[in-house]
Amino acid sequence: MTAGSPAASSTGRLAARLAWRLSDPAVGVWLAALGVTLLGWIVVNARGGDFLTQPNVTIILQNCVALGLIALGQTMVILTGSLDLSVAYLVSLGTLVAAETMDGREGNIAWAVLVVLLLAGAVGLANGLIVTGLRVNAFIATLGTALILRGWIEDTYTGPAGSVPGTFRRLGYDRIGPLPVSVFLLAAVAVALWLICRRTRLGHHMYATGGDEHAARLSGVRTHRTVILAHVLCSLCVGAAALFLAARFGTGSPWAGTEARYDLESIAAVVLGGTLLAGGRGGVVGTLGGVVVLAVLDSVFNQLSVDPFFKNVLRGVVIIAAVAVWTRRRRRGAPRRTA
Repeated sequence: MTAGSPAASSTGRLAARLAWRLSDPAVGVWLAALGVTLLGWIVVNARGGDFLTQPNVTIILQNCVALGLIALGQTMVILTGSLDLSVAYLVSLGTLVAAETMDGREGNIAWAVLVVLLLAGAVGLANGLIVTGLRVNAFIATLGTALILRGWIEDTYTGPAGSVPGTFRRLGYDRIGPLPVSVFLLAAVAVALWLICRRTRLGHHMYATGGDEHAARLSGVRTHRTVILAHVLCSLCVGAAALFLAARFGTGSPWAGTEARYDLESIAAVVLGGTLLAGGRGGVVGTLGGVVVLAVLDSVFNQLSVDPFFKNVLRGVVIIAAVAVWTRRRRRGAPRRTA
């Protein structure tokens, strides 16, 4: 086979295409998730444990759901160049509103779901309007919203409140084989957001707004409306996470979001997945990979009984290393948009 033959040319194109796909952060983070899983299995087994058991896999998948839903929502706002730091307190308030509205009665489930989603959507709308209408930096605007929600929670609740009926709790505990039922909720939300990002005008506008807001505005994109809708989508995802956590806890918890640090954890998952904090590049697939990496790391650390403080150190090192790798790849011509 000569260098200029059709076969050599086809092989070269195939190799170039494979190299291009491997340079995609979304592919990279899933390969990293596979590597972390294999490494965790080796280390845990070497210490006398058993990592890839059905119960442990189920726990890992369940741990992916709440963080995954919130991180997917966070991806929407970060793609536009915005941010949402109110997610932790919103998910806490959502669990409380859900449990109190249900009050242990199956007939109140539909009403509670609607109320929680309406509340979440209203908070997202408020965040978007503050960021776009009042021209407040997203960091400050959503931090202010977080403090308002925190004040309301601390003034109104002193502990768990409300009750979730057994029928709804099945969302948090039922499974099909090793797969928790809640994973299908995460998958449905992920598919819906992927379709929005890749197949709708709103998705294209989110990438354009995050890439260069001024240029997008000159091109006819209603950037303010795009940012507002992104914040609403983010908060609706948080509302879904709150409903899932209420099903898991069986009651509303004022600390559901803050104890798990969903504000920073969700941003970490998004960044691990290759989405730029400046906006314009990234997507749903990479974020899910980032969520899996964090969930697997937590499971490995728990099985190895790693000190909680040192656990945070290790997670920080992983995040910094991953971002450094993505940055170097982008400088070598990585694709601008990912799935």
